[in-house]
Amino acid sequence: MSTAATGARPEAAAAPRVVRLRWGAALTLLVASLVSLAAFGWPFVLDTGGAGEGASHASDAPWLFVAVLPLLVAVVLAEVDAGGLDAKAVALLGMLASVGGALRALSPGAAGLEPSFAVILLGGRVFGRGFGFVLGCLTLLVGALITGGVGPWLPFQMIAAGWVGFLGGCLPRAARGRTEVTLLAGLGLVTGLAYGALMNLWFWPFAQYGDGLSFEAGAGAAANVASYARYYLATSLLWDLGRGLSSLVVLLLVGRPLLRALRRASRLAAFEAAPVFERAPERVP
Repeated sequence: MSTAATGARPEAAAAPRVVRLRWGAALTLLVASLVSLAAFGWPFVLDTGGAGEGASHASDAPWLFVAVLPLLVAVVLAEVDAGGLDAKAVALLGMLASVGGALRALSPGAAGLEPSFAVILLGGRVFGRGFGFVLGCLTLLVGALITGGVGPWLPFQMIAAGWVGFLGGCLPRAARGRTEVTLLAGLGLVTGLAYGALMNLWFWPFAQYGDGLSFEAGAGAAANVASYARYYLATSLLWDLGRGLSSLVVLLLVGRPLLRALRRASRLAAFEAAPVFERAPERVP
């Protein structure tokens, strides 16, 4: 039965997920996340040698970058091989990553403002969790290349933004209209704060910030969690609040028309349509 026959609005129809998390892509994504968690976590259990904040992950970040990029390619290839991703979806992924990267160039984190996070969340919401994860990683990579912000922090930023896009695809699929936009905006606020809290951990164990604010290798987990909470409130909360609030405002203002536009693009591109090859008619001599 057609949409017109049922009286349903076109934008209310279920949008196809361009990148489905089949087992191959899910396994690759899991490996990428475990590698990243190990990179975030090793300074908390091993001796950092007093490297200081400026030398944070100077030795292992290039290896992490080399490991993450092939894993992202593997996620995409796994979906291409399974038929969940075609040339049109790859083109759309590249276009949205370019838009997000350009937005980072226009506002490269000034006062914590990150409008590109709204693009990542919208992509994950409309096209699914796998698409959102790859879109988040690529958006940060493109933005870093445009702004010259390539450094040991980049692979950590890519994975953290990838999980922002992944969470965008985890919202209830049945939510539509004002409820959907509200959920997305709320997630934008939460992920804006969580992204900053996670990213601080890539350098926090390496330096001394004063009593009660620094990581102490000999102290217990509770004491270090309390120290990090004080450090976060004193140095990072306002900055991260700017990121979260900017995502919230952008999504509340233009989230609904952008969702409608992305879903219309996915329908016109017919991502799930299977190609049909017909035999050419025989010529009459």
